[in-house]
This record gives sequence, C-alpha cells and structure tokens, in this order.
Amino acid sequence: MYTIKHAAELVGVSVSTLRAWERRYDLIAPRRTDAGYRLYDADSVRALITMRGLVLAGWSARQAAEETRRRTADRSPLKPPAALHGPAPNGDIEALVRVAEDFDVTGLATVLDHEFSTASFEAVADGWLLPAMRQLGLAWESGRVTVAAEHLVSEGVVRRLNAAFEASGAAARGPRVLVGLPAGARHEVALLAFAVATRRAGLATTYLGADVPTAQWAAAATLGHAVCVVLAVSMPEDVVVLEDVVESLAAAHPALLVAVGGGLQDHAPQSCLRLGHEIGSAAAHLASQLSARSPFDLE
Repeated sequence: MYTIKHAAELVGVSVSTLRAWERRYDLIAPRRTDAGYRLYDADSVRALITMRGLVLAGWSARQAAEETRRRTADRSPLKPPAALHGPAPNGDIEALVRVAEDFDVTGLATVLDHEFSTASFEAVADGWLLPAMRQLGLAWESGRVTVAAEHLVSEGVVRRLNAAFEASGAAARGPRVLVGLPAGARHEVALLAFAVATRRAGLATTYLGADVPTAQWAAAATLGHAVCVVLAVSMPEDVVVLEDVVESLAAAHPALLVAVGGGLQDHAPQSCLRLGHEIGSAAAHLASQLSARSPFDLE
C-alpha cells in the first residue's frame, strides 16, 4: 500500500492532481487509515499511471479516465475518440529553446504538459513539437544553447513520447509493424512520435529505437511477425545504410512492405513506400495501405 505522496511520485503527478482525478472522475477508491489518511494499492497506482500516460498522449482528463476504466475492465486498448483530432495548435515554438537556455527541468515538464493538452497528439506533434525541436537544433548550432542543455530537453521529450507510446497500447489484432532507425542514425524524436501515431491508428507497432544494426533487421522482422518495417532517413550518411537494410529485408522477406519517412526519404530505394512529412497523415496513410493488403500479403 502507498501513501498519497508516494503514489503521486510513482505516477508522476502532483498530490493535488491525484486528489482532483480521484474526486472528479471516480477512477479509484483508496482505502483510509483509522486516522483518515488515503492508502493506494498497486492496482490503483497502475490505473493512475495509465491515465497519466493517456493525458500525455493528448486525451482530455475525462476521456482518459473513461478509457482507463475500460482498460482496467477488459484489458483491451481502444482507438482514441474522433473528437481528439483537430487542427494543428498555434504553439510557442521558442518554448523549448527558452527551457534549454534556463536549464529548467520543471519548466520543460510544464511546457510539454501545456502543449499536449491543446489538441490531439498528432496535431501537437506536427504543429508544435517538431517545429519546436527544429528551433532547438538551430539554437544549438548557433551556440545559443549548450550541448548539455540540448540533451536535457531532447531526452525529456523522448521520455514524454515513450510514455505516450506505452499509453497508446498495442493493437494486438492490427497489422504488425516494426519502427526504428538504421545503424548510425540517432535522431529519433520524429520517428518515435510517428510510432505513437501508428498505435493510435490501430497498428500493432513495436518500436526498436535508434541505431539498429543492419544485420539484425531481417531477424527482428521474423521474430516480430512483421508485415511492415518503417525506417527514417534524415542525414546524407544514412542513405547508404538504409539501402543495405532494404536490400537485406527484401532478400529475407520478399512480401514485406518497407516504408520510409524523414527529410531524405526521396533518396530511398524505389521499392519503399514514402510516407511524407507529417506524422498524422503518414500514420493514417500507412494504416490504410496495410488494411488494403490481402490476407496473403500479410502473412
């Protein structure tokens, strides 16, 4: 059993937020000690962690609470409600730069909490997060922010996206997709955000991360029963490595769909499906392509 302070620390929210969720959404019913103090069991903490992840992924608190109750009841993740999808927010794309300049960990959490509460995950990713990350990169190149400060913000963003990825759940019945970066490639924010969007679009996505050795892609596709592999290419030096990965996958899995995103996707082999440059539309396009393939193609 956990005290309210300990439970809030495990969930990653303030005590006041935890109390508000309990009061407004009837999500959990903590026990009370003889002195009236709340005690939370492991199931309650897991439910609260699920709700927090959904909120970070762009769900409203009320929708997140309803979805958490569904998941707790039947353990089957649902697609996000259509009402979450909307126009890209007009966010402050300098916000991450200012956080980096001040080396402000608390400010980073506040900025991310605010921006991801304004619209759907996809709209925020395309309309604010990626432009803000580009501004951060330019600030680093110009010397406006230090390497350490850039790493502070980038790693914080990656942690937030990882939480959103876990909260979005794996669609067990959807087409199985592997997403990752080829050997030597490390700029993963956009691809990780895309992985979140594909799960939200109903695909059973496994995220492999950055710098995956060429020789391991074919084996990963076999072990993961994948029908599609998604890679990204954003640097000139990544193009040749990408070609090697595509060649090895074609030799081992001729029917496998290989899709490519990133700024240099037009330099990928012609056999690859090009996903474009917007996360929301790319995820929807991939889901459409896979749903249109015959059952034989998906074996």
